[in-house]
Amino acid sequence: MIATIRTTTGRENVVIDSLTTKIQNEKIPIKSLFHPEELRGYIFIEADEDEIELAVKSVPHVRGFINKNVPMVQLEKFLVPEKSEVKFDVGDIVEIIGSPFKGERAKISRVDETKGEITVEFLEAAIPIPVTISVNSVRMYEKKKSD
Repeated sequence: MIATIRTTTGRENVVIDSLTTKIQNEKIPIKSLFHPEELRGYIFIEADEDEIELAVKSVPHVRGFINKNVPMVQLEKFLVPEKSEVKFDVGDIVEIIGSPFKGERAKISRVDETKGEITVEFLEAAIPIPVTISVNSVRMYEKKKSD
């Protein structure tokens, strides 16, 4: 069974850390824990119903669990990496949609298509520091203007 655990929004990783420690210490037979970044306030857990109840009991920031099996087809979009259809070029302006820099705009300084990564410099930064991130963590904001 794959069930959904409701958590305090923004505390998903804290809950996963607490659950992992509890599962290991108490040897609870949990098969997997999973938190998609796009889905705030929810974690997926795979185990038998009784084990899930035992694992989530008295864990801080757990607000309950939804006792319905989640079909794997509904989770595949979070597990299978998307291929980026947008071609990024040096000089393009992107908006970060994942990672701690979410909401920031940056200019692309390097593109590594084989790794699916780009190196960007943030527009609002006082000192430009290059940061390498996945192309799946950005969306196109503005294409470089042709000369």
